[in-house]
Amino acid sequence: MTDVREAALDALIKIEKNQAYSNLLLDQVMKNKNIPARDKGLLTQLVYGTLQHRRRLDHEIAALSKKPLDKLDDWVVVLLRMSMFQLLFLDRVPDHAAVDEAVTIAKKRSHKGTSGFVNGLLRAFLRGGETGVPQNVDPVTRIGIEHSHPDWMIRRWMHQYGEKTAEAVAAGNNTPPHTAVRTQLTRITRGELQERLSQEGVESTPSPLLPDALRIQRGSAAGTKAFEEGLFSIQDEGSMLIGRLLSPHPGERILDACAAPGGKTVHIASLAPEASITALDLHPHKTSLIAEQAQRLGLPHIRVQTGDARKEQWEEPFDRILVDAPCSGLGVLQRKPDMKWTKQEEDIDRLQKIQADILDHVWTQLAPGGTLLYSTCTIEAEENERQILAFVERHEDASAGALPMEEIPAAVHADVQDGWMLQLIPGRYDTDGFFAAAVQKSR
Repeated sequence: MTDVREAALDALIKIEKNQAYSNLLLDQVMKNKNIPARDKGLLTQLVYGTLQHRRRLDHEIAALSKKPLDKLDDWVVVLLRMSMFQLLFLDRVPDHAAVDEAVTIAKKRSHKGTSGFVNGLLRAFLRGGETGVPQNVDPVTRIGIEHSHPDWMIRRWMHQYGEKTAEAVAAGNNTPPHTAVRTQLTRITRGELQERLSQEGVESTPSPLLPDALRIQRGSAAGTKAFEEGLFSIQDEGSMLIGRLLSPHPGERILDACAAPGGKTVHIASLAPEASITALDLHPHKTSLIAEQAQRLGLPHIRVQTGDARKEQWEEPFDRILVDAPCSGLGVLQRKPDMKWTKQEEDIDRLQKIQADILDHVWTQLAPGGTLLYSTCTIEAEENERQILAFVERHEDASAGALPMEEIPAAVHADVQDGWMLQLIPGRYDTDGFFAAAVQKSR
């Protein structure tokens, strides 16, 4: 087991030092270190769990350590966090095994004093139990420590949504996300796909929200032949909803202005196989991902282009444009817990300017009478409602459009604002947090 914990420790150190994305790094670690299939679940749990609960873990460690955490070597802090996570949250790992493994790793990496310190602190925790979250602090601090989020995030969410929803979002961000897949209906039905996955050892249930989605209960969907053959895409149901809200039609010219990695692009192409679709993204290494997805799913009618959505010009205008804008990503923290600690509040101001510039430019590329759908994977009002309201205010030929209510699950109708904006709160429907708004261009 030490090999798994050492691999987890190395991954966590790299994430901490290099601000590497946890999901991408974890895949690399599994391949490079030849982690056996039976241990991949534990490795994932150790890395994601330690990142998700980091502030709570630091709170417990600081209560027992004679040295401030910033005076300890970085790797020692990460090792203590990972070990404390096991003691606090993993019932299937015996406490003595978690402590012994931590001491063994410390001995390998340093001198006797360090391993003694690690051993003493963890055993002191076992003797005394957890410190717990102080109840006499303000709600922002209490929620921040208990559910391991920075104060600034909790403060913003309380201001926008109230204390109860802010705490529910924070708590939900620490639960393991489920995997959803979208059936490639041009090639297979949902029922047939469910049966096919079952034959390959992957158990699933139909999504209660969308008619072409399955929720994976057990097994790796990405490792199946059905995936290789392009019978489905792995995509969150909130993300799937965006393609439906664009409401593409055959024969239309459609632009996906910030398209990578291409999940929404290929969905749009599947919904309207006879549409002319341009997928634009700023980075060449990302546009190649879109092309790969299109090829795997058998969707040849997507034109992939590298360029800046703030500058690119086309000879013919588009009938529909999707701006799935660069954003803070605070709606997907359940899947990317490292972002809780790498994002800064000032990032939101910087991103707002980029979003506004993209919207203003692509509007010039939309045909009169056309529809622009603006979407993000955040729950921040400045990037969502306020951004799109300011856009409509700036442009005389822009007005609130209409979201296609028939495409929105009935359970979600209550979250549609004035018929043209939708905010999905993370976890409320077991989806990521997404925002969408439809804007109409006058004729």
